[in-house]
Amino acid sequence: MLDIKFIRENPETIKKAAKNKGVEVDIDRLLEVDRRRREIIKLIDGFRFQKNEANREIKKSTEKGKKEIIEKMRKTGVKENNLNRELKDIDNEFQYLMKSIPNPALENVPVGKDDSQNVVLRKVGEKPNFDFKPKDYLSLAEDLDLVDVKRAAKVSGSRFGYLKREAALMEFALVQLALNLAVKKNFIPVVPPAMIKPEMMERMGYIKKPLNKKREWEGDEVYFLKDDNLLLVGTSEQSIGPMHADEVFEKKELPKRYIGFSSCFRREAGSYGKDTKGILRVHQFDKIEMFSFVLPEKSEEEHNLLLGIGEELMQLLGISYQVVDICTGDLGDPAARKYDIEAWMPGQKEYRETHSTSNCTDFQSRRLNVRYKNNENQSDFVHTLNGTALPIGRILIAIIENYQKKDGSIGIPDILAGYVGKKEIKGR
Repeated sequence: MLDIKFIRENPETIKKAAKNKGVEVDIDRLLEVDRRRREIIKLIDGFRFQKNEANREIKKSTEKGKKEIIEKMRKTGVKENNLNRELKDIDNEFQYLMKSIPNPALENVPVGKDDSQNVVLRKVGEKPNFDFKPKDYLSLAEDLDLVDVKRAAKVSGSRFGYLKREAALMEFALVQLALNLAVKKNFIPVVPPAMIKPEMMERMGYIKKPLNKKREWEGDEVYFLKDDNLLLVGTSEQSIGPMHADEVFEKKELPKRYIGFSSCFRREAGSYGKDTKGILRVHQFDKIEMFSFVLPEKSEEEHNLLLGIGEELMQLLGISYQVVDICTGDLGDPAARKYDIEAWMPGQKEYRETHSTSNCTDFQSRRLNVRYKNNENQSDFVHTLNGTALPIGRILIAIIENYQKKDGSIGIPDILAGYVGKKEIKGR
């Protein structure tokens, strides 16, 4: 959420920022609602003052005078009640419009309408030079009994898979690798809840309560457990961020960094027909996510740290990748800037996204009310950032495709071999 005072003073800036993100929001209507809301609040405050004055007058009045004052205040009370009802409706619209405004992108973010206009910043690592035609990961994984999507479909439906044998062992090796690296950089390891209250997800900026109340929540990607009034998280950052809701940090406590492991759940409602086979785009997957609360002046530096950790892990795994600066039209509502890491997938002959890291500035902290004490012993909003350390499924795909051999076996990266107990996965 943005500061309404800033919106009042800079409406054209906010309109342009929303347009750049491809978000339709009526700023003029918001300002009109804001004006009427403040007007009503002022009138209600005036009626309350009149009531207090009337109560004092009653104590000094005659019986006749008391009756006149009570009758006058009865009429005032009716007007106040009507205004309170109007305030409730107009405040609902005000909150809805405020929560509809995306976080403006930072000034140096490339302007573009969609992912076709993202900017590749750099390519890192050598692509494998095969002397044979590389296979896609699913063919290799099924041949070696590492992934079973057919039985998963029988049990759970489409977009699920069983990880088996060395693939399962590599999952936990990857988790340990990421945790070990992040803990050395002062991240606190955490296993967060995989379910979250809708109001907390809303305060993180990922869903919102619809104004027309025809639906429970607006957010096509989330699984809503209606009987329990809980949502399944789509990434662990969604339940790590609210940990410190309505809290105030001491300045010396910052940066406060977490690295969380969790299963994640996404409906993939907008991806019908995309990557329907295998484990690239599934309803349930595991991921290791970083989350930081920092001083505002340190958020750009922290963003580079999160990106650097993702890159370091890719380099340790020996996977070629590119870093992409995400354009305005491809940014989510909370992010002011985002970088993606895309791994080279030789079996697919293209780069595929594995990591994202976002600077959300004070957009989430305003909604969550997370502050810090500044030098004047007053409180300001912190900045929040998130970044993928390792997305397990997609990294396994990258390993399988990049480490495949002509005979159908798969090498295991040296950094993982000790955890898995072998250097190669051979045919059964």
